[in-house]
Amino acid sequence: MISVENLTKYYGVKKAVNNISFNVKKGEILGFLGPNAAGKTTTMRVITCYLSASSGTVRVAGYNVFENPLEVKRLIGYMPENPPLYTDMTVLSYLEFVGSIKGLSGRKLDESTKRVMNLTAIEHVKHRVTGKLSRGYRQRVGLAQALIHDPEILILDEPTAGLDPKQIIETRELIKSLAGQHTIVISTHILPEVSMTCQRVLIINEGEIAAEDSIENLTKRIRGSEIILVEIEGPKNEIGEKLKRIDGVSEVKFQCTKDNSLQVFHIETKPDFNVRKELVKIVVSSEWGLNEMRTVSMSLEDIFLKLTTKEEEV
Repeated sequence: MISVENLTKYYGVKKAVNNISFNVKKGEILGFLGPNAAGKTTTMRVITCYLSASSGTVRVAGYNVFENPLEVKRLIGYMPENPPLYTDMTVLSYLEFVGSIKGLSGRKLDESTKRVMNLTAIEHVKHRVTGKLSRGYRQRVGLAQALIHDPEILILDEPTAGLDPKQIIETRELIKSLAGQHTIVISTHILPEVSMTCQRVLIINEGEIAAEDSIENLTKRIRGSEIILVEIEGPKNEIGEKLKRIDGVSEVKFQCTKDNSLQVFHIETKPDFNVRKELVKIVVSSEWGLNEMRTVSMSLEDIFLKLTTKEEEV
């Protein structure tokens, strides 16, 4: 549905996006992540025909965004980080205006306006001026205007910014419900939102793609090893020293002490090493008590930080 090939964008001499390529399948929800100034908003603006590119090709449903921008805009609903509201218009008049410039009229416009107000839970503020709305309600109106013409593709930049926890959950469920019917690209800094909403993640850093895959597959690729949490009853220093000497252990981190004598450690293994059998042997031979041993899953935050701070750590 969306094809980006060798996209590069300069602002003067600064290269904001550097030769990136990726695809988004029809009906998929893609999470687009990156630190500030990574290039993700620039990329989304190129896809939505708001910016031209310095080089490369972008196609939406087969249309080249540089050669056929009107066809592309008909297919896309775009919600920028700061929704493009006319602050002197009421919510209802604003949505009717947006619907009309998207080609809707008469009964179809009325039905579409009611549909998006119900979807985004703004029916009760439809007669209020948008400039008097809270940040959260402005975000909802921004999402409603992106949905007004029932587009095949939704490009959403920080769609839950400014929403309270209840509104975030409602918006998350709405976005998930649109999967399949719509192709959705979401840019967000709220990493749990991606874990709960998106089927695939694309991480961009310094204008280049750092990773692209499902969260599960990214975890496997990045880790290449295992992190094991152990709770052992015994002397902290002695436990730590013996754990470090196990063949295949690359790092041992002390976490905390529970109930005075229960020591909690994170053990990171080298790739393709299974240290569990040797670990149990040491616990038994040292006459310690093993309370728990389990693999620690890698969070999206861990993946994000590892991919976007790698060069700084070297």
